[in-house]
Amino acid sequence: MRARLPSPSPPLRRALTSWRPRSIRGRVTALVAILAMLLLVPSGVLAGMVARQQLDNAGWLDARRAAGLMAAADRAGKLTDPVITSSVPGVDLVQLVGPDRRVIASSPAVRGLAPLSTVRPTAADPQKDVETCAFAQLGCVRVSAVRVSLGPDSNTVYAGGPIRGVVSAGVFDALFAIQVAVLVSLATWATWKITGRTLRPVEAIRTELAATNVNDLSSRVPEPAGDDEISRLARTVNSTLERLENAKERMDHVLAAQRQFTSDASHELRTPIAGLRAQLEEARMHPEDTDLDDLLDRTLGDVDRLQAIITDLLLLAKVGAGAPSALEDVDLAESARMEVSRRADRVPVRLRLTPGVMVRAVDTQIARVLTNLLDNAQRHARCVVLVEVRRDGKFAELVVADDGDGIAEADRERIFERFTRLDASRCRDRGGTGLGLAIVRDIARAHGGTIEAGESEAGGARFVLRLPISEHLPALARDVPVTLAASSSR
Repeated sequence: MRARLPSPSPPLRRALTSWRPRSIRGRVTALVAILAMLLLVPSGVLAGMVARQQLDNAGWLDARRAAGLMAAADRAGKLTDPVITSSVPGVDLVQLVGPDRRVIASSPAVRGLAPLSTVRPTAADPQKDVETCAFAQLGCVRVSAVRVSLGPDSNTVYAGGPIRGVVSAGVFDALFAIQVAVLVSLATWATWKITGRTLRPVEAIRTELAATNVNDLSSRVPEPAGDDEISRLARTVNSTLERLENAKERMDHVLAAQRQFTSDASHELRTPIAGLRAQLEEARMHPEDTDLDDLLDRTLGDVDRLQAIITDLLLLAKVGAGAPSALEDVDLAESARMEVSRRADRVPVRLRLTPGVMVRAVDTQIARVLTNLLDNAQRHARCVVLVEVRRDGKFAELVVADDGDGIAEADRERIFERFTRLDASRCRDRGGTGLGLAIVRDIARAHGGTIEAGESEAGGARFVLRLPISEHLPALARDVPVTLAASSSR
């Protein structure tokens, strides 16, 4: 039968009970203090031992490293200069001594002195550490002697520095004891304070938060008067609820815009699909009255429109995913010249280009911006389209202007929205997808630039794309504009 341990006597029980903290705050603080001492005291003792050892060995480690580096340099034949410069801080006493004890090269601090030590490492033990006080002008030094090679005629490298003053073990012990005491005190004090704040009554705040509905974040918790912990907590909770409410409103706005975009995209895609289906069903019902070539031309036109809309939507999604990758230096003038040269437009295009205006961008996306702006200008120009590239301070400007009807001032920002339609005098869609200017704006923003619409000198529309100038400008870049006339009618 197992013997039962006697229970503590009533006086002892009362003593233990009276010693134990009665509050949860005191119990948690006492527990943290004990754990801190159990963790920090051994850590402090170990850290003191390691610090003393590291400080004692620091001089030897630097000397060995410097001697090893000089020995490797001598083996590589790089120590041809009689003056040696040490690359190890604190090691300024370096000598290269030949087998005949003649100093071949030395650092400025020991120039003209005899070898720092008479110890010469053997082939079996090619490295030795020596302490010597042979030179009065140097005092006591720590020197590491390294044999350059294993041959009998090997040179020897001596490298070292003055012996550093070592802090006594008693000072080290006192420093780490003070550190441990401060850390334990801080841990105890912080636990006492934090526990006291945490355990204060917060029932009103908890009740209000529990009743908060995710669909209605307008409610707020009561804020007590004063500036104590509960008041600050209540203000913080109310600030968080306000931020959540604002975030919900922004999310609702984004979702509404996304739904509108989805609706617009569905409408734009549904129209050509419906036309395509109607043509195919009519051809199926009346095959004898169907001109196959005409049917194919019309259906391919609808397919081209579908493909253009889908391509533009994919490009918008790609550009909106984040900053463009694979940036390179793009000559804006050269891109404009190449884009105009490959087009066959109904209205001639005049070029006014400043060579060497470089931007950091994705070349294909800059070409797409030029294409969309030129397509828009060609749809509305009467006699001429002007393309201009110039430098304005730290920005490059690409200007595309026409002499058409222009854009009303109230619509100059709205035209960059997706699937926007203005009145028939300016922006009736003639084969476009309704996404061209939206793509231009998103590409400009992705490259850290802007796009603005205004009025040209001829009274038509004028679009100005501004992009940051690349830091890597060509050496022969000039600021002299070159004016060219490109007749695009072919």
